Amino acid sequence: MATAIKMVVGEVRFSYLHVFEPWEAPDGASKNYTATLLIPKSNTVLVSQIQKGISCAYEAAVTESWGGKKPPLAKVSPLHDGDEPKEDGTDRGEAYAGHWYLNAKSKSQPGVVDRNKMPLMDRDEMYSGCYGYASIAFRGFPPSNGKMGISVYLNNLLKSRDGEPLGGGRTSAEDDFRGLDIPGADDDL
Repeated sequence: MATAIKMVVGEVRFSYLHVFEPWEAPDGASKNYTATLLIPKSNTVLVSQIQKGISCAYEAAVTESWGGKKPPLAKVSPLHDGDEPKEDGTDRGEAYAGHWYLNAKSKSQPGVVDRNKMPLMDRDEMYSGCYGYASIAFRGFPPSNGKMGISVYLNNLLKSRDGEPLGGGRTSAEDDFRGLDIPGADDDL
């Protein structure tokens, strides 16, 4: 197995955040804890740091996992352009515009802390749309079905600040049903 290149990256915005319960992909793949990291293209220092980590993982994989084969880095890189459409041609959405993104995952639950580095226990505090830092590792995976690539492993997350929830956010039951007239609801009072 290729050497893992570990790094802390941030500040990024979190999307598709599943850090308290593992998520199972619709295709039946194994359950994983996940976080998509949205990296502003304008943060060239952070983008360069990430590209350097990917390059180091690539070089390690060439010698340790891929038997000297050198697929084009662009083809195996886990860093994706948020301005590009999805495979089905649809737009990725406003949150991805002007960003690069990485999909990080782990079979074991990541540690999650607040800006004071204290464990974040309230699940409502860590949500898709908030901002923070991520401890991740890049590692090339051995050829499988003719494919080679570099995976992003999720280690730990630190929430640095709130952001607009992605995916519409959750509303309260009181707000959802305010003004709904239920016949006989007040009869018991």
